[in-house]
Amino acid sequence: MAENTTSTLLDESQEILHKTEQLISDAAAATGKEAEALQARVIAGLREAKERLSDAEKVAVDKAKAAAKVTDAYVHENPWKAIGIGAAVGVVIGMLIARR
Repeated sequence: MAENTTSTLLDESQEILHKTEQLISDAAAATGKEAEALQARVIAGLREAKERLSDAEKVAVDKAKAAAKVTDAYVHENPWKAIGIGAAVGVVIGMLIARR
């Protein structure tokens, strides 16, 4: 559910940024009161995008913290498995680097 929420927030933020970009293009041709109205809409769009990206950041940080807690618990419960997995990953990375 959190992954879906993050994806939705990012998609909505992209949409808001796209609309804001279009407003900026429109504002280049506008004058007077019309330009002021477009400027206000651009500022509102950027604020909304900033808020949504902040929400997405919070979700990502919460997920990272949860993953870190789970990993920490696993390593404490299974230290030798963790060492073995770490060594195996190191060997695979070493082999990939040596191939270059």
